[in-house]
Amino acid sequence: MKKNAITFIIATVLLVIFVLLLFTYQVRQSEVVVVSTFLKPTATQTEPGLKFKLPWPIQSINRFDQRVQTFEDKVSEPYLADQSILLLSVYVGWRISDAKAFFPKFPGGSVLDAQNKLENMLRSAKQAVVGRHNMSDFVNSDPTQVKFNEIEQEIKSAVDAELAQNNYGISIEFLGIKRIGLPESVTQSVFDRMKAERTKYITEAQSDGEAQSAKLKSAADRQAADLVADATADAMRIQGAGEAEAAKMLGVFQQNPGLAVFNLELEAMKSSMGQKTTLIFDETKPPFDIFRALPADKSSK
Repeated sequence: MKKNAITFIIATVLLVIFVLLLFTYQVRQSEVVVVSTFLKPTATQTEPGLKFKLPWPIQSINRFDQRVQTFEDKVSEPYLADQSILLLSVYVGWRISDAKAFFPKFPGGSVLDAQNKLENMLRSAKQAVVGRHNMSDFVNSDPTQVKFNEIEQEIKSAVDAELAQNNYGISIEFLGIKRIGLPESVTQSVFDRMKAERTKYITEAQSDGEAQSAKLKSAADRQAADLVADATADAMRIQGAGEAEAAKMLGVFQQNPGLAVFNLELEAMKSSMGQKTTLIFDETKPPFDIFRALPADKSSK
């Protein structure tokens, strides 16, 4: 009896497991599930957890990774608008945005097939976009003239448009230029052109510097000439005032020569005497002879 009970319990557990396998499935955090009814996609599940379904062959489960997938395309040699050749490759990050649309587009929902399709679209878009730009948009001595961001956005927009038109259920998360190079046949010509552009910038800078120098020198010369002219005018005015004053004094001295001689003697005495000066002189010699004419000190008698 005990043996029959154990057998029944085991059979019950196995039956429950079998029923769960038939009627349930698990959705993981990193995946999206497409539920097909009679091989036609009818529903998608993105929320993780245990879900219910009808048993096969009524319904079947198709799992897809919803994380971002990345790849780098092969280096190609597209022609530019100026007929130059450029070595170029880009990297792409993409993900399945609509698993229900993605599943019937690729056999069995193959991610590898989807990536191959993306590579073909990317190659065509890259060729078309790069062909509208010149070499100076990729390689330029002036960093502000490089248009990497604009070119990357143009390529992404072209691929996005084709994906939306064909409803592949794929979205491009990011796209950028990975490698850029020049074929050996055009490297020297590009370097020569860059050298010519740099020489042009140097010449322009030198010309601007010389023009600024000439302008500053001209302004300095003009200012110096103005200062000299002002100083000359002041000197002439002072000289004229002095000569006028001297002319007045000359008239007085001509009328009284003795006053002129006395004034000169006083100036000579003033220049020879200073503070705490002791003089030993001969009063018979000019200009000290003026002391002979001084009145005698009566208190000394």
